Amino acid sequence: MNIQFIKLIEASSSLVDVFNRWENDPTLIPLTRPSKNKLEMERQVKMSLEELTQRLENHHTYLIYLDEQLVGEMNYMVDPSHLYKKEAGTAWLGITIGEPEGRGKGVGFVALQYLENQIKQQGLNRIELGVFEFNKQAQKLYQKLGYKEIGKIDDFTYWQDKMWSDIRMEKDLKNN
Repeated sequence: MNIQFIKLIEASSSLVDVFNRWENDPTLIPLTRPSKNKLEMERQVKMSLEELTQRLENHHTYLIYLDEQLVGEMNYMVDPSHLYKKEAGTAWLGITIGEPEGRGKGVGFVALQYLENQIKQQGLNRIELGVFEFNKQAQKLYQKLGYKEIGKIDDFTYWQDKMWSDIRMEKDLKNN
């Protein structure tokens, strides 16, 4: 199993197509996109090449390859307004393993370690992320990597006919 990471510098229409496929995958939507109701959750979204290009201005994005197949992407932003703890020098992290071939094989674990090293190299001392309350698999992964729960935002996303919380977690990079 060969896992590689490539920093995304320039958007392309083929990548936009892949990102749109992942963004509208019914198995991924509940895990990656907060929704207020069933209709919103089922809504199809379409990113344009221009939107991906703009996103790269404030997201450090890395493509995740498994045995030379693109299986996911991960990214971080620095000090976004939606941080739970407003501490300067905080990276907000996001990861999507979009292809089924990349799931359940430890790719996310290796990818997050790589991203943490990139964040450290930028001189940032803290990472924060949000994970939906029902996503127990992701919570276990983050805990295994040393993330601690710092709070909850109630009624954050809709799934299976009810509203769920967003659990906010952090990791201090100074002591790791």
